Amino acid sequence: MTVLWCPSDPPPWPDLHVTVAGLGVSGVPAAKVLRGLGAAVTVVDGGDGPRQRAEAAELRELGIEVRLGNGETLPEGTRLVVTSPGWPPHAPLFAAADKAGLPVWGDVELAWKLRRPLAGTGEPAPWLAVTGTNGKTTTVQMLASILTAAGKRTAAVGNVGVSVLDAVLAEEPYDVLAVELSSYQLHWAPSLRPHSAVVLNIAADHLDWHGSMEAYAADKGRIYQGNTVACVYNLADPATEALVREADVEEGCRAIGFTLGAPAVSQFGVVDGLLVDRAFVTDRHRNAAELASVDDVRPPAPHNIADALAAAALARAYGVEPRAVRDGLRAFRPDAHRIALVADVDGVAYIDDSKATNPHAAAASLAAYEPVVWIAGGLAKGADMDALVAGAASRLRGAVLIGADRALIREALARHAPEVPVIESAAGQTGAPAMDAAVRAAAGLARPGDTVLLAPACASMDMFTNYGERGDLFAAAARALADGEER
Repeated sequence: MTVLWCPSDPPPWPDLHVTVAGLGVSGVPAAKVLRGLGAAVTVVDGGDGPRQRAEAAELRELGIEVRLGNGETLPEGTRLVVTSPGWPPHAPLFAAADKAGLPVWGDVELAWKLRRPLAGTGEPAPWLAVTGTNGKTTTVQMLASILTAAGKRTAAVGNVGVSVLDAVLAEEPYDVLAVELSSYQLHWAPSLRPHSAVVLNIAADHLDWHGSMEAYAADKGRIYQGNTVACVYNLADPATEALVREADVEEGCRAIGFTLGAPAVSQFGVVDGLLVDRAFVTDRHRNAAELASVDDVRPPAPHNIADALAAAALARAYGVEPRAVRDGLRAFRPDAHRIALVADVDGVAYIDDSKATNPHAAAASLAAYEPVVWIAGGLAKGADMDALVAGAASRLRGAVLIGADRALIREALARHAPEVPVIESAAGQTGAPAMDAAVRAAAGLARPGDTVLLAPACASMDMFTNYGERGDLFAAAARALADGEER
């Protein structure tokens, strides 16, 4: 039976046929949740390998229909499509949904629709939302640490790896959620209205998915729509402020900037080595609240301090006291492969920032150290390297280039830093042998007081399983040098 349903109304789940696009990390839980609500669920996936078949067998036992090897055709009777974030907007399945006048939701939109009121307030737990080209995970984890220090039951969820669906349906409800959102997730979340949100920065990324820089930025800017208390933006990145200006927010919502310099009124910043708040204080024209010391941020690299200010702004917008900001930042420990010191050999520091998978992230990492022997390269994903190299040229002692697209960086170095010595890895070399050779080459260029920095500015899959393996092999090679071993 075809059920007529207006997407602005609460979904009549038991009468609704929902198609879930993708058997990925968000598609499978979404399918299970929807089936638990009573919906008829069909999962479609273009793959038909061992992983998909195993997932399909589990879902079929729950009464969920699964169609493998065809992710393009819309199942008959579909009234709603729920997609995994990675499926691009131009996929044929969505064209068919659009032609049929059907809504398409992502897992974040579904989670937003399924929020439940908290006891005592009658309102769902507020979302403090974070996006940006780089720094999202660090910021949302700092935010969760601050909220925990304030005594709140919270979690870092979303693109950070913890399902936001699981969070909103948790048996013991959360007081507040720190939500990391990718541009993909934001594209498919039209109803999202966070309590407060931040766009950390905007740089070219995922343009193959979005189609243009303008579309990418617009999807990032969706995070500000309907904010009720604060839209937090980066004073060093005018594109983020432009997104705030364009946002349709609730009356009374404030624009709050953050800066590594001294803050003006309604801003967060740094004064004499202290993180300070001139936004959420009494008489902000004359007063500021001391939140933490720069040394409370570990490591105190400039982009980490910026992330800490953004997290602090969101926490203060929620009402957290200054002491909790300090305690939360002191308790926070960054994930592996984010500007992590892995060895010190003969006065040379070896820093793993394998997570720097695009030029914008690598630029932030390079700005934190001087002089640097830079290990870079991999899959550039169409990125341009000229601005990155030009900005870092004065800091470079040397460069060791690896990976499929290392020529892009070599050519940029020749244009903007021709005096910097460059060593290239052997063609076709991958895995541990490639990284061992790169680290030994970097050690030969470095002098006491230098930093050997793995900040590749590229993805890893041409040579390594993922950026984590790339960072682990770098750390192992650096430690082998420290131990005097030959790997």
